[in-house]
Amino acid sequence: MDRNQAWATVCEFVQSESLRKHMLAVEACVTAYARKFGEDEQKWAVTALLHDFDWEIHPEAPDHPMKGEPILAGRGVDDEIRRAILSHANYSGVPRESKLEKTLFACDELAGFLTACSYVKPGRSIHEVEVKSVRKKMKDKAFARNVNREDIVNGASELGVDLDEHIDFCIRAMQQHAEELGLAGAASSAARE
Repeated sequence: MDRNQAWATVCEFVQSESLRKHMLAVEACVTAYARKFGEDEQKWAVTALLHDFDWEIHPEAPDHPMKGEPILAGRGVDDEIRRAILSHANYSGVPRESKLEKTLFACDELAGFLTACSYVKPGRSIHEVEVKSVRKKMKDKAFARNVNREDIVNGASELGVDLDEHIDFCIRAMQQHAEELGLAGAASSAARE
C-alpha cells in the first residue's frame, strides 16, 4: 500500500476532520524521523496515516487497533506496518521493538498535544508553539486531559531521544505541514477567505 492508498483508506473509514488531521500530524512527525534515520519514508507515512483508521468503528480498547488489523491485512498492508500499528496501543501485548514502532508511539500522543497547544495560542498556529510552553502545559492536568502525558514521556525515552529535543523536532515537523493540518494560524485562514 502506498501513501495515496493509505489516505484513501483513512477517508473511507474516518469522517471526523479532526481525527484525519491528527493522523496527518502524526504522519508529519513520523516521516520527519524517517528522513532523519534514513528509513523508508513511504512505509513510515503509511503506518502513521493508518494507525487510527479504525478509531470511529472501534473506539474502545481493546477493539482499537486489534479489530482494525484484519481489515488492513485483507487489503494487503505489510506485516511490519500492521505490527507497528498494534504496538502503538500499550494494551495490545505487542512490544515495541523496531525503530518504526517506537517512533509511531513517540509521536502519536505528542502530535495531539501539540495540536491542542496550537489551538490556545493567540493566532491558533503551530508556529507560536515553543518547547517551554509545551512542557508547562504538560503539567496542567486539566489541559487536553485526554492526552496521556506518560505516553509522551515514555515515547521519547523508548525512542532514545531527549524529551525537549523530541518536542522541538515534532513542532518543526508539524510547522512544515501547518496549512494541511489547519495549524497555520488565524491570519492564514483569514487570508484564504
